[in-house]
Amino acid sequence: MGEVKVPADALYGAQTQRSVNNFKIGCELMPTEIVHALVRVKRACAEVNFRAGKLDAERRSAIIAACDEILTGVHDAHFPLRVWQTGSGTQTNMNVNEVIAHVAAKSGVELHPNDHVNMSQSTNDAFPAALHVAALAAIEDRLLPALAGMCDTLGRLSEANTGVVKCGRTHMQDAVPLTFGQEVSGWLAALSASRDMLCDSLAYLRRLPLGGTAVGTGLNAPVGFGEETAAELSRICGHEFSSDPNKFAALGSKNALCFVHGALKTLAADLFKIASDVRFLASGPRCGIGEISLPENEPGSSIMPGKVNPTQCEMVTMVAARVMGNDASVGFAASQGHLELNVYMPLIGYCVMQSVGLLADAVESFDKNCLAGITVNAERMRDYLERSLMCVTCLSPVIGYEKAAKMAQTAHAEGSTLREACLSLGYLTAEEFDRYYKPEKMI
Repeated sequence: MGEVKVPADALYGAQTQRSVNNFKIGCELMPTEIVHALVRVKRACAEVNFRAGKLDAERRSAIIAACDEILTGVHDAHFPLRVWQTGSGTQTNMNVNEVIAHVAAKSGVELHPNDHVNMSQSTNDAFPAALHVAALAAIEDRLLPALAGMCDTLGRLSEANTGVVKCGRTHMQDAVPLTFGQEVSGWLAALSASRDMLCDSLAYLRRLPLGGTAVGTGLNAPVGFGEETAAELSRICGHEFSSDPNKFAALGSKNALCFVHGALKTLAADLFKIASDVRFLASGPRCGIGEISLPENEPGSSIMPGKVNPTQCEMVTMVAARVMGNDASVGFAASQGHLELNVYMPLIGYCVMQSVGLLADAVESFDKNCLAGITVNAERMRDYLERSLMCVTCLSPVIGYEKAAKMAQTAHAEGSTLREACLSLGYLTAEEFDRYYKPEKMI
């Protein structure tokens, strides 16, 4: 292919440099989490190759030491490749192989990027394995703990407001009462369900394609290589992995990542709903619903003095919109498994990692800077409840639907209370109305 010039201080080699030269596309670099996950894959493979008698002790130790050094982050600048490269991720795989070899060379051990670091592997099984490792670690280490914190906050908010009765709303119109605690419990249950769905999807992410090599047959890999590397990765990563039972499916299909991202989209949808509800209930402070108040974190306007906006809610809904867009990309990319290989993997990996990172950050921020500081305006809730016409529903079993509807319509038209309308229409006596009309018992 001819000569290629590599910077003298670079820890990578010609294959990485060719990618730098040929793919100056956008500004999105391969996520560091994916690079580090691939380094962990290389570390595990070196250990298993040594046990299988394919790699000598000196080179095994050199690869492991180089990987451990890289995982400290000290060499992150030597992984300069863009997401927009070969669809298999080969160039990133070789970037990692080359850096490991160069780092090992500093200790006097000569390694070949392909023969030793890439031993018993192909990009086609190593790179998707790294995507699984990176995504699982990010979800279990960052996103799930963030969700647990938000669930705790919502649980406390719900419990503290079990006796605060307020007007319900459906179709953005007045509806029958509920407590604010019940309303928040709906947010909590939805969030918990989305979290459980995400956890269920991780079972498929734990299955690794290692051992399939180029097309799924396992060419040039020792027997049992997939099972042993999965066990080794479980040990060094602290997350449970197994070997995918069918390597042909593992290489050609990206359904596990697609399924996981579908769960991320579901979570994003629930977060969008919760943030929107908080924004609606906090609207005002004087001309909106104003049933709750949010923390005043920063000025909301460059022209209107004293204005404070629901910025955390806006952040969450923008993140949710981005995740939903990423899901469209992941879904299309996952459909492009042509014959024995999917060649949209860098895009899939980038979208998945961005979605997990954004959701984890957004949940932590929303919990800390918004939900934890919500204050309840119980007096305003009571005022709305007293003026709500839909509390007439509790009289339907007594006077019937038609009369109850007439009563509500009359009160609305005349600007009167339900009690006044009921008495003027002669449906009930004052004593009967007071006996049956108990909004606080409608919850």
